Amino acid sequence: MSDVDQQRALVAQACRVAAARGLVDGILGHLSLRVDDEHLLIRCRSDTDTGVAFTRPSDIRLIRFDGTAGAAGELDGYRVPNELPIHVEPLLSTPAYRAVARRHPPAVVAADLAGITIRPIYGAYDIPGAWLARRGVPVYERAVLIRNSRLGKEMVAAMGDAPIVICRGHGITSAADTIQQAVLQAISLDQLARMSLRVRSAGGTPHDIDDHDWDDLPDLGPAFNTDAAWRHEVARLGDDHPN
Repeated sequence: MSDVDQQRALVAQACRVAAARGLVDGILGHLSLRVDDEHLLIRCRSDTDTGVAFTRPSDIRLIRFDGTAGAAGELDGYRVPNELPIHVEPLLSTPAYRAVARRHPPAVVAADLAGITIRPIYGAYDIPGAWLARRGVPVYERAVLIRNSRLGKEMVAAMGDAPIVICRGHGITSAADTIQQAVLQAISLDQLARMSLRVRSAGGTPHDIDDHDWDDLPDLGPAFNTDAAWRHEVARLGDDHPN
């Protein structure tokens, strides 16, 4: 299997992980992975598409940043997502980003529409999530289809230096160095939103954890935070191979 084929399989697997976690439903949502300075792999749609939960490696197509086929036949029978700028603009703005995940977690959308700001309301329950929230989760305050570079740049401006942004009344965009990190960030954000909604529904008010607690919330490293966490997500799918 070539490197590109391995990457196709990984992006397809990440789509299925996101669907299994409830971050997407039906046919909406897409992920991308930068291949080089001119190409990316992205989940595309076809007339045989059965939804994100059933993404196949063949649904992941190699394209150029302008949306044209990255090689002969890559877009035969496939269409790039309307929201391609959601992927291209973060990748162009921040070279450290190699992967972008566009997700639609209902809990995040609901929490934002309810006026709940995502904050670090817990600590060791999910340390990477807590640190993600401590940095602040920005909001792009337009519920539009981001289908051109102008809107994509607006979203990136709202994102600032954060790796994730809530798009009001729409979903989230998560960017990272790896496709695993992009999806795991989205999972952490979803868990924070779910917990915030639970606290509110129980009659409570979400509060940030104590400032003194941060010294005892260490970075446990990628072997635990990413590698072990991803193995678990793959095992939940029942996939035979993590890649």
